[in-house]
Amino acid sequence: MLLIDEIDRADEDFEAFLLELLADAAVTIPELGTIKATHPPAIVLTSNRTRDLHDAVKRRCLYYWIDYPDAGRVVEIVRRRVPGSSQTLAVQVANAVARMRDSDVQKPPGIAEAIDWVAALDLLGVDHLEVESADRTLGSVLKYSEDQEVVRSAGLREMVQGK
Repeated sequence: MLLIDEIDRADEDFEAFLLELLADAAVTIPELGTIKATHPPAIVLTSNRTRDLHDAVKRRCLYYWIDYPDAGRVVEIVRRRVPGSSQTLAVQVANAVARMRDSDVQKPPGIAEAIDWVAALDLLGVDHLEVESADRTLGSVLKYSEDQEVVRSAGLREMVQGK
């Protein structure tokens, strides 16, 4: 099996290289020639849709959408990655991140940002999410200042507390 993570971040030359691999289970290296797999590998491509992939690549792939996990699963993941964090904090952050994803932000936060946010809050000794601590650590979950302003304008209290 071969994993090519975030293919949409690769340059177009790599995408052209990938076409040969997907079509023929082979790669051509100018200095070495063509190397063909004895058994075609199962290849998994992931994409965050930061740019559209070439139609030729998409034609060679099966498409499977994996949605964000539900809040309960996010809590499990966060608590595993930030073991000292409180259950209450993890639940509140998972719910707040889900509300942020549903808002008008340009870069919706994912699980990695939820983990970062809980880690930042935990480092500050926070065991439950409040507006003040959320505001102080908003940069750990929203990476663009414009997104932070969108959330603040929409009402940080509502985003954090769900009211």
